[in-house]
Amino acid sequence: MLKLYTNTDFLVEAHRREVFPLLFDLVFKKNKNLLRYYQIVEDIKIADVVVCPINYEAIFKHHRIALNALLDTSKKHNKTLWVFTAGDYGFTTFLPNVFTFRSGGFNSTLSENVFVLPSFINDPYNEFLNSDFKPLPKQEKPSIGFVGHAQSGILKYLKEYNNHLKYQFKRFFRVILADKQKFYPSSVKRARYLQKLALNKDIDTSFVLRHKYRAGEDSPLKQKQSEIEFYNNIFKNAYTFCLRGVGNFSVRFYETLAVGRIPIVINTDCRFPLENEIDWHKQCLIIDETSKKPLVKHILEFHNNLSASEFEAIQKSNRDLWLNVLTREAYFLQVYKAFKTHL
Repeated sequence: MLKLYTNTDFLVEAHRREVFPLLFDLVFKKNKNLLRYYQIVEDIKIADVVVCPINYEAIFKHHRIALNALLDTSKKHNKTLWVFTAGDYGFTTFLPNVFTFRSGGFNSTLSENVFVLPSFINDPYNEFLNSDFKPLPKQEKPSIGFVGHAQSGILKYLKEYNNHLKYQFKRFFRVILADKQKFYPSSVKRARYLQKLALNKDIDTSFVLRHKYRAGEDSPLKQKQSEIEFYNNIFKNAYTFCLRGVGNFSVRFYETLAVGRIPIVINTDCRFPLENEIDWHKQCLIIDETSKKPLVKHILEFHNNLSASEFEAIQKSNRDLWLNVLTREAYFLQVYKAFKTHL
């Protein structure tokens, strides 16, 4: 069992939305399985790990005294400290003996003490898909799906650049606590990639390009309909195109794995979850953004090199991987194993 010490004053309803995800499961959801492996203790001397109770940006900006006390206490007792940083951009602290849990970031700039959090989503087969999981049989042409925010044109480019300038302003004046990153017009780049794929006769495509995230729908009913269309597109196509958004990670990547299909990932210096345990190149097609080889050639080579049985096996493996490793409960069981070895 891993014994966790934290400032329990923050484990209340007022901070529910910003609590460290593991603590949320232990305190608010009282996950019985996780409680077999983790225990919150009051005495730091017997703790294995000190945990920053809420999102690092929130505690840094609004509760600095509490944060400093936690940092001093962990240092005094020579304890490993876990911090959680939320949001699209994320922030990594490089303090000694600190492990950061975050959604993304740039692999080349991240330390070994960064754990990438999957995007924790509900099972689409329970919420949106009127079907049980089954792998698609291999067809002669690869079928690629995409439903989402993708728009080309100079006006869209300028709009995204303006948003980036706002981010830089907020970061410079410490309105937000976030890593530095270059301008990346993700929706424009997505549109360009998808347009090239749609014109190729060697692949089958099923693309729905939207001008706003989640179609910009406000009403719960329309949002639900939008998500049903989104997941049905993933379900009906063997491959789904995945490219980063504002932050350097793709939620669609995890949604594709959850459905049991094969992500086509444009690698923009990404770090994937649990890279020491998972060979991600066996689970999906990862294409470096700087590759000189045409995108379609990457896809056709990958598809043609798979036998019919291998093709279906990858889909089943991805569904199993999501269920057994990438859901929140399963992920923190993997973290438990990693830290028991570390300690």
